[in-house]
Amino acid sequence: NTDFNNEGTQLSVRADVRIGAITIEEEVGLANMTFGNGTSAELEFKVVAHFNNTFSVEPAAFTSVLLQVCWILFLLAFLSMLRRDAGILVLDPLRRMLKFVAQYAKNPLAIIKFKEGNDAGTTIVSGGTKKTNRGINAAHSGYDGTTTDGDGDETTLKENELGSFETEQLITAVSKITDLLRKCWGVAGADIISTNLARQEGSLAEVFNPTVPGKSVYALFAFCAVDGFDRYLRSLEGDIMILINDVASVLHNEVFRWGFGDSGQCNKNLGSAWLMVFRIGNVKEVIKKLEEATHVVFSSSSRGKRTIGRQRSRIMAKRRGSSDSIGSASNVSSIHSQGTNRSMTTSDHSRSKRKMNRNKSVKAMNLSLKSLPGISNFTDRALIGMLKTFAGIYRDNKLLSWKNDFRLGCGVGVASPLNMIFGMDAGWAVEGAVGSEYKIDATYLSPHVNMASRMMSACKQYGVSILLSEAVHELISMACQKKLRHLDTVTVKGSSVRQRIYTYDARHKGVDFFLFQRSDEQADEDSDQYTPSIWSTDQDLTSMRQHITDDFLEEFDKGRDEYLAGDWPSAIKHLEAANQIMTENVVEQGYIEDELAELHSRILDGEDAQLAEQELRNETEDGPSCRLLTYMKSEGGVKPSSWKGYRPLMSK
Repeated sequence: NTDFNNEGTQLSVRADVRIGAITIEEEVGLANMTFGNGTSAELEFKVVAHFNNTFSVEPAAFTSVLLQVCWILFLLAFLSMLRRDAGILVLDPLRRMLKFVAQYAKNPLAIIKFKEGNDAGTTIVSGGTKKTNRGINAAHSGYDGTTTDGDGDETTLKENELGSFETEQLITAVSKITDLLRKCWGVAGADIISTNLARQEGSLAEVFNPTVPGKSVYALFAFCAVDGFDRYLRSLEGDIMILINDVASVLHNEVFRWGFGDSGQCNKNLGSAWLMVFRIGNVKEVIKKLEEATHVVFSSSSRGKRTIGRQRSRIMAKRRGSSDSIGSASNVSSIHSQGTNRSMTTSDHSRSKRKMNRNKSVKAMNLSLKSLPGISNFTDRALIGMLKTFAGIYRDNKLLSWKNDFRLGCGVGVASPLNMIFGMDAGWAVEGAVGSEYKIDATYLSPHVNMASRMMSACKQYGVSILLSEAVHELISMACQKKLRHLDTVTVKGSSVRQRIYTYDARHKGVDFFLFQRSDEQADEDSDQYTPSIWSTDQDLTSMRQHITDDFLEEFDKGRDEYLAGDWPSAIKHLEAANQIMTENVVEQGYIEDELAELHSRILDGEDAQLAEQELRNETEDGPSCRLLTYMKSEGGVKPSSWKGYRPLMSK
């Protein structure tokens, strides 16, 4: 065999074919041979054959290689299909969830929605861009493409069905949970969410810590409440929740729409009242930006002053040329004095640092917000949000339908329309969480929050719909200030700060707000195109104030000024004249036609005419004038000896 192999190799080399392609086969056998002489013998023979297998081996080898390549391609395709399915069903949803959590941790107030399709990404819709009511009303629709009608039935869009894959259901659950967190905690809870979801040393926070430190912020605070809520609660019982949600829908829409950017937020509901927050910004950030703006404004003038200073220095240097020797002696003593002072610097460093921190805190608390650029537009929009809510509750079909509820009308007629009161203040607050590991509330702690509540409560005393503190009055535009009325100068319970209080005279009787109805798109456009001229052009704002005349304001202002100055007899005279003008104007303009008809009917039915007339008079008279007159007459019509030009409001 070895010889055959060697011979086959040699033949392959000679034939220039692959070694091993030529094989040798040998056959050995025995045969009987007969010779010519007639003898026979058995002889051994062998046959050697050389075969060239090139033409059979090459196709077989090519087929084998091709088969292996096909198997490899098949395996790769199969693995790619598995990988694609794993990506669609597992990996991509997990990446989206991680991206969702990361974006939510970065900005908990952003509305994050998922795009449709297998290559879905995330779309972040912040309140700082184009705002629509449809974004707020997302409470009626889920991220899973389902919508809920008034009967609670769910209509699922087939193209958005997510029930097939557990990962998509998990994404939907996460989005709904974060949406609930955003709506429950609002702006005040944003830091709690962000802190607990933020990455820490390459991983997410493992322990949930709701009681994170608070931070100081500047904001406008507004309290809104349903007037006479106890009556509604006793009459409606469980259905009071429907009424409250109807009111909240109007309130939240207008506050979100008119708040600058995404600043307008509802912080919490206290049953009959809501705390609305228009967040200006973090105290440190606001102070830093204000200092930067101040530096930019005054940098040019500072450069001019430095140039003049250098010229003066050169002139003085020439004059001091003859006194250099005296100056050198004094410098020696100055250097010695500086060396002594350096030893004191180290010990006083910590004390000066603490004093600097205290000065920063005092500066933050005493910062005048009116120095902030654009604050007048910011405040105007917040106030418009409150006034638009006032108009909205008298044209919203759901709220108007409550007048026909027999429980509110005592079964004898149409109930009086729902009324709301508002109070606003501006200043700083500590934003954060209050509570424990069992229950927390994201809220604001500040005397300015309490002041807004006091302003709202004082609306009942003065018979107005909205009261603004002096701090808010300082921040609004001049166009708005001209529309406000200074009612009184007071101190509220729990505060010794004397301040003026103002109102925007808003009256709903005699005004058909439904005639000024705007679609959501039109209202959003009005908000985007805001200018201070809106106070003279907007139909809602002008109509609710149409009962105020110049002669009335002239008499009221004189009476108020005399009252504050201590000349109460003269004040009573002017305020009674103002009150009479208001009554005549309301009656003559037909603002209470329905009330007059009802009064006539009640008198015909045998009711006390004087009592009915007094109730009607209360509807026509000016509330602030009556309040000041009542207070002065309760003191005998003469100022007390302790009068200092203001009075305390004792009730909350």
